[in-house]
Amino acid sequence: MRILIAEDEKDLNRIISSRLTEEHYSVDSCFDGEEALDYLESAAYDAAVLDIMMPKKDGLTVLRKMRADGDATPVILLTARDSIEDRVTGLDAGANDYLVKPFAFEELLARIRVLLRKPAEAPTSCYRLADLEVHTDTHKVLRSGEEIRLSGKEFSLLRYMIQNQGIVLSRERLEEHLWNFDYAGGSNVIDVYIRYLRRKIDEGRDVKLIHTVRGAGYVLKVKE
Repeated sequence: MRILIAEDEKDLNRIISSRLTEEHYSVDSCFDGEEALDYLESAAYDAAVLDIMMPKKDGLTVLRKMRADGDATPVILLTARDSIEDRVTGLDAGANDYLVKPFAFEELLARIRVLLRKPAEAPTSCYRLADLEVHTDTHKVLRSGEEIRLSGKEFSLLRYMIQNQGIVLSRERLEEHLWNFDYAGGSNVIDVYIRYLRRKIDEGRDVKLIHTVRGAGYVLKVKE
């Protein structure tokens, strides 16, 4: 999952970005509203965290521009203001949530998890496909009740695939959601991580779950 952090307080920006990276999110960060719009126009994000009081363009201006352009990326607004009027202004501008500084990182993380749920999806921390279980809260992965140890990037890839099970995902789409703009890997990096996952998830099992769609990408499903 890829998240944009736009916060002009550099220490806070660094802390949020670092903590989200530790939670295996792919994170891009910037320090003003103009940069934020540049990032949003250059990549697809699963969520954005925007500080209201930013230089060049404030968070509300960025948010209104996003919504005017048809960008429905879920947004959490950060602000030191806690009046009802300020909250209403932010929500009316198209924000999905509102968090007042100072805040606990655990609360921000919980709110991000809520934003990343699909609209029609019942709240869950466990995704299942056949005998595969992926627990997004504990990062535990089970197949037929047997725990499978994954690296952080392997887990992020599997989580994204099982949240989109049955959908063919291109290499470009997978790479976009797993790495930020600082990444300078090779063109076959997704193929490499798919091989790692296949060894751990499918190898030695009768029912294979990770499938290649030639010329299109990969899909997680029970093959008919």
